[in-house]
Amino acid sequence: MTKLDRPLKREIEVGNEQYVVTLSPTDIKLTRKGHRKGIVLAWKDLLSGDAALATALNASVSEIE
Repeated sequence: MTKLDRPLKREIEVGNEQYVVTLSPTDIKLTRKGHRKGIVLAWKDLLSGDAALATALNASVSEIE
C-alpha cells in the first residue's frame, strides 16, 4: 500500500459540475473546479462519527465568508 504523504488531487464530475477532490494526510477537501474554497473534512472527524456535524458546520461557516 502506498502511504499518503502529500496531497493527491483528482477531478470528478457530479451532475454537470466539475469538482476537485484533494486527499491529504490530515483531511479531504472537495471544491468546484476553478475555485479555492470548498468543503473540508478532517479524517479524525470522519472516523469519530462527527463527519455530519463537521460538514454542516464547515458549510455554514463558508456561506458567511
